[in-house]
Amino acid sequence: MHIGVLNGPNLNRLGRRRPERYGTRTLAEVVADLEEASARLGVRLSHYQSNHEGALLDWLHERQDDLDALIVNPAGLTPFGRPFCDALSETGLPVVIVHITQLYRHYGMDAQDLFRETATAYIAGLGWRGYIVALEHLHHEATK
Repeated sequence: MHIGVLNGPNLNRLGRRRPERYGTRTLAEVVADLEEASARLGVRLSHYQSNHEGALLDWLHERQDDLDALIVNPAGLTPFGRPFCDALSETGLPVVIVHITQLYRHYGMDAQDLFRETATAYIAGLGWRGYIVALEHLHHEATK
């Protein structure tokens, strides 16, 4: 099994950007934790982070035929990243959307998330552990 892990804008600043909201773990630490969990499960991961929607689209378009599933944190693209959302949907792959925090806690009940309907599974508010839950879920679904 090969899973793509895509992280959107500002996630390169994890651990430094609003640690009271997003925690103190860096993206590199989250990636290391995911790699450790994926080795235990026998899953291969490919990681990519960009602050630019077009770069995320390019990465996805170039690799989607080699992937079995996706874990995506759209981050700053969440309310308006329609091209990225459409590209995810068009892959036909299982997509787990991960948000480190609860969007509605920070932005109110009218918070917009274009990606929620694209998601095979949706994880929010578990901090960095949401990525591990997403990985375990995809592995479980593929092996049941």
